[in-house]
Amino acid sequence: MHSLPVPASASTDRLTDRDMRTISALVYQNSGIALRESKRALVVARLQKRLRERGFASYAEYLRYLESDRSGAELSVLLDAITTNHTGFFREPDHFHFLADRVLPPLLARRGAPIVGWSAACATGEEVYSIAVALLSHLPQVEQSHLGLLASDLSVRALHTARAGIYPIGRVDHLPRTILRRYFERGIGEQAGLVRVKHQVRSLVDFRRLNLIDTADLGVRFDFIFCRNAMIYFDREARQRAVTMLERHLAADGYLFVAHAESLSELDHQLGRCAPGVYRRRGR
Repeated sequence: MHSLPVPASASTDRLTDRDMRTISALVYQNSGIALRESKRALVVARLQKRLRERGFASYAEYLRYLESDRSGAELSVLLDAITTNHTGFFREPDHFHFLADRVLPPLLARRGAPIVGWSAACATGEEVYSIAVALLSHLPQVEQSHLGLLASDLSVRALHTARAGIYPIGRVDHLPRTILRRYFERGIGEQAGLVRVKHQVRSLVDFRRLNLIDTADLGVRFDFIFCRNAMIYFDREARQRAVTMLERHLAADGYLFVAHAESLSELDHQLGRCAPGVYRRRGR
């Protein structure tokens, strides 16, 4: 009996233990994301298409190419494929109420001083635009020019979407109409079914590609930092590195927002918890 021919794509379904370890090491070293054995199916699902697009017969062949690519472009593609960018406008809304009601008033009392914040894992931009809208809704017109926001992510693909500020209309259908009219514009013609964040909001944000575990000093001390739903993918060592870096970038009495599902209790830091998912750096 003759054996059946093996389909050309079949080898891309076989992720060996060695390949998995190599991919896991690359992802961890460059992002802090810990890919455990339980994530094997996710790795296969997200990389199969790339292997087929580039004509690689196996993961081993793909990894050899990855290691020989001195430009780093393919590594960026790999990280884009593996990272998860689940987000939404005003996700965990109590944080935005806290920002407007508790964080903003003392900053306004400084009368004309810059107000600077950082969305440190901004994904496709919904978080940083939510921050901007929450603040603009409470800022006097004369103070709005003093607001500046940094938004960063590891994913080039996510940052491209964030900079454009264009989203399916279903992503904003839960927002109040006053917010939609003031800060979004509805697409027409070929853009029907889409909304775009207005220029006045987008112009407040500087987008950069940054790695949470490999950022030294940005030369800025932020009044508040949002870093939510990123560290849940890290092991303890990577979480510690990220929190140490974020704490270093907080101004005196600055606030760090993490997701409700995240905790800093097992890490070393000098931040005091003041609300669910909200920590404050002690003044110095």
